[in-house]
Amino acid sequence: MAIVLRRAFVAASLAWALLLVAVPFLASRAHPSALATAAIVAVYAIGSLVCHQLPERSYRLWTAQMPVCARCAGIYAGATIAAIAAIAALGVGARPPIRRARLILAVAVAPTLLTLVYEWTTGRMPANTIRFAAGLPIGVGVAWLLVAASEDQVN
Repeated sequence: MAIVLRRAFVAASLAWALLLVAVPFLASRAHPSALATAAIVAVYAIGSLVCHQLPERSYRLWTAQMPVCARCAGIYAGATIAAIAAIAALGVGARPPIRRARLILAVAVAPTLLTLVYEWTTGRMPANTIRFAAGLPIGVGVAWLLVAASEDQVN
């Protein structure tokens, strides 16, 4: 069962990351098909549940705003990379480092906290590239821990 959960997590992470890039492409087309329109509406709706989707904090691809902001895009990209890497590491017998889960999460969240403190104290928003990069460690840390949990290693 654990291997099925790990594979499902990797597949879902990869599918979501691909959809975040593909949907703006579909949305930028002049006349998307009914299926493409349904995908666009669904992905932007799901994105609205997990993200503020502010235009100034989001990347634009093919003239269309991404379904999530730059920070969320970084989180999902990091999760996808880490999920694939964790599966590959498990294939060679390595285990995700989960003994210090709280420490892993604290270190992963630190860059985002720094960008928030910067924004709140200066009133200036960091560039989307910085926000994306700050989100990457959160995705990596959480994905590693989820893969480890599927191994029933988190106590």
